[in-house]
Amino acid sequence: MTAETLAPAIRRRRGAPARELARWAYGVLGILVLAAAWELYKLLGPSDGVVIGDARILPRTTDLAMPHTWDMIARLFDPVTRSATANPLWLEVALAALVTLGIAAVGWLVGIVVGFALALIMQRWRLAEWGLLPWIILSQTVPLIAFAPVVRSWGSRIEIGAFEWQDWMSVAVIASYLAFFPIAVGALKGLQSPDTIHTELMRTYGVGWWKTLVKLRIPASIPYLLPALRLGAANAVIGAVVAEVSTGMQGGIGRILIQYAGQASGDPSKAWGPIFGSIVLGLAAAGSVAILGAILRNYRRVEINA
Repeated sequence: MTAETLAPAIRRRRGAPARELARWAYGVLGILVLAAAWELYKLLGPSDGVVIGDARILPRTTDLAMPHTWDMIARLFDPVTRSATANPLWLEVALAALVTLGIAAVGWLVGIVVGFALALIMQRWRLAEWGLLPWIILSQTVPLIAFAPVVRSWGSRIEIGAFEWQDWMSVAVIASYLAFFPIAVGALKGLQSPDTIHTELMRTYGVGWWKTLVKLRIPASIPYLLPALRLGAANAVIGAVVAEVSTGMQGGIGRILIQYAGQASGDPSKAWGPIFGSIVLGLAAAGSVAILGAILRNYRRVEINA
């Protein structure tokens, strides 16, 4: 390999840290712009918000409806209650977020298994794709807030010997319900992505479907699968939070969202603590797929959103 062919690869490798730093800088800049827009609207906006007809288009700018950003950040380090032994708000939010993250991870793993299995079936048999794909898409139109209590009701009736269905299992099922959809669609698109010339070559060598799947289709699906896994992880967190609210499960961040929102009239900044925690939780879940992307970097030429 000549120096001329090595030079572009060396330049890309040297430029990788700078690109990573730029991405972080843009992320921080976006947060600062959002905070500045919040404070600017609070300063200039009408106290009753922007109302057109009977609809309020933009929120009120009072301290009760829109606390200052620095008040919300400072409240994270204050105790949750006035008790001398009370934990700071950020710690309570972090503990609740860990509970939700664990449940969402279970839902995400179940979503991977179900979504990839459906993608394999649809890729193997075109008739299965025609029959299943419309129903997979239609499944995402069911209102989650109405679906969650039904899952909990069904799950509470499951008893197999000493096994009893737990509330967290209902939350995990609902999280997997949201997670499997992007994974199924992304995996199907990736499994179908190899060029005809490559599949024909495998067929010419007498390679069966299973070896073609392992040696060709799965490696080719990585650029499609990684974004789908990232979206599935974020969806699993959303499903877990909504399910905790709908089923009334204790201990998770969804529950304290409702609990602190009820206290917002006396402590408006407190209600924003679990909201920030949910945002960080979703970003952490989606960002964890980057570890998998680093492991599969040899197949990750470019990521393609299905």
